Amino acid sequence: MSQPSHTLRQIPVVVLAGFLGSGKTTLLNHLLHRSGGSRIGAIVNDFGAIEIDAMAVAGALGDSTVSLGNGCLCCAVDVGELDEYLARLARPDTGIDVIVIEASGLAEPQELVRMVLASEHPGIVYGGLVEVVDAAEFDDTRAKHPEIDRHLALADLVVVNKLDRAVDGERVLGLVRSLVDRAAVVPAAYGRIDPEFLFDCRPGEERIGQLSFDDLHHHEDDPHDGHLHAAYESLSFASGTPLDPRRLMRFLDSRPEGLYRIKGYVDFGAYDTRNRYAVHAVGRFLRFYPEPWPADAERLSQLVLIGSGIDVPGLGKELGECASDAPHTADEHGMWGVLRYVQDPEADLQDPAF
Repeated sequence: MSQPSHTLRQIPVVVLAGFLGSGKTTLLNHLLHRSGGSRIGAIVNDFGAIEIDAMAVAGALGDSTVSLGNGCLCCAVDVGELDEYLARLARPDTGIDVIVIEASGLAEPQELVRMVLASEHPGIVYGGLVEVVDAAEFDDTRAKHPEIDRHLALADLVVVNKLDRAVDGERVLGLVRSLVDRAAVVPAAYGRIDPEFLFDCRPGEERIGQLSFDDLHHHEDDPHDGHLHAAYESLSFASGTPLDPRRLMRFLDSRPEGLYRIKGYVDFGAYDTRNRYAVHAVGRFLRFYPEPWPADAERLSQLVLIGSGIDVPGLGKELGECASDAPHTADEHGMWGVLRYVQDPEADLQDPAF
């Protein structure tokens, strides 16, 4: 069975939300300084679309600032206008690896996510909703803004920031975890989270397509924030035996709480001998992208899983059970579960994965 290939590189678009004072800008600045040479494009609510070299000082934006006008982003622009800014950042000559939309403290996260999913730009893909909460002020914020419970339920990743200032941080962490729906919950101070949660830091050597594996565990840590990796776990999985599509979909459909990202390539063997399938999953969002096997590529499935509080050995065992080397001819219905997630951008709003 051969399927059409999708070789266009897509840039993840991450929505960064949270109430006023939660630490969104601090977190974004931290990501800029620790992106490992990757380039981050940002759409910062009242300031517009800005292209930021990840190696530059975060505040030195110069003439790259473009005004979006007054008001919060979800009210100030429509999908078409947002697409114009995304198109500017997603041009191949920019070299951008990830786009972050930093929302106003009063923005409606669900509307921003819907705008990204409704984008008609073929060069982008939804990269998840990150909700930042202020641990020190969480109870007061929740009392004044009860909608925060709904925002947390929509999130793919929740950063519980300012834990160093909270008098009962463990209680706040537990409360936030009780309010999320399968999202990874990461404790933080000063917005310091590991960039691997959100994007692949660019390795020193040549990248393989849009995904990189070699640098997953390679970092040059700042001595002041060497604790960054304590909040997450990762699993690197490789198999020379093709994966059975039905087994893999059962695994993906039941992925556990705290598993934030899945990325890599899958070999489905006889089910599609011409293509390998790039996988992009963030929170509940899932996409497969079939593309022809490179002529000199070893036929391997390679997956990286990143999350918080995940059972790494257990997930590795489950993935291993998806492999099947049984000598059989692939049946025509075997790929149906996978092909549900090979879709055009305009279908995203109706996607059951979100």
